[in-house]
Amino acid sequence: MSEDFYRQILNKQQHAQAVPSNKAITGWALQVIRLLYPEQSKQVFISVDELKQEFAKLETELCHIMDATKACSNCDNERLAKAFFEELPELYRLLNTDIQAIFTGDPAARSEFEVIRTYPGFYAISFYRLAHSLYKYEIPLLPRILTEYAHSKTGIDIHPAAEIGEYFYIDHGTGTVIGETTQIGKHVKLYQGVTLGALSVAKNMAYIKRHPTVEDNVIIYSGATILGGETVIGHDSIIGGNVWLTKSVAPDSTVLNTPMVKVLKKV
Repeated sequence: MSEDFYRQILNKQQHAQAVPSNKAITGWALQVIRLLYPEQSKQVFISVDELKQEFAKLETELCHIMDATKACSNCDNERLAKAFFEELPELYRLLNTDIQAIFTGDPAARSEFEVIRTYPGFYAISFYRLAHSLYKYEIPLLPRILTEYAHSKTGIDIHPAAEIGEYFYIDHGTGTVIGETTQIGKHVKLYQGVTLGALSVAKNMAYIKRHPTVEDNVIIYSGATILGGETVIGHDSIIGGNVWLTKSVAPDSTVLNTPMVKVLKKV
């Protein structure tokens, strides 16, 4: 290899943007989620004071993570960390609605414990809701690191900027994609392989709405692809499996993909 190549790599090493490891960032998030949901943890607290101390410790840890992130160097990190934890009760309420939606909506779910401990949909949603809360405070890098970690674990790709209402249910989930400017209402259920994406990925569209809006009480079955910032799925609609949509659907609609299927008997 040439000397110029070594110098090029050395220059990148010396000017790399400072940010804590993904392990440190996702480890902090896991601690927050496990504190809210002891179903995912072996740690047991016996007093309110102990819990207060643990929440305060995690708030300090978030501040340290932001302090160590170059992109956060001009942020009021102490104020932002405090604001995030003050909003945690609302985040917890939202997550509890998601648990309820999954438990009541899936005949295979035997208990809320099972949902919290084993369901990839809830795992991805919990990371999304935490990341979205950070995103709202314009904290850079950390929200995307968190949702991409959940993506790597579950196959569910939710951009932290997406806006998702309460009682959200992702069933199975593998291959589900929810783009940056997607807006999802309340009581929405998505199956595996659903894409809520953009019609175009041109860079000059970065700051405009390019992903669909899904209104309340919509069910979207597996493999459906819904594209475009002007595409609205009206409330109480059902979108069938493998449907491809780039236009809006009126409320109370049922949209089906009806390919010709033949079943032949052996002679």
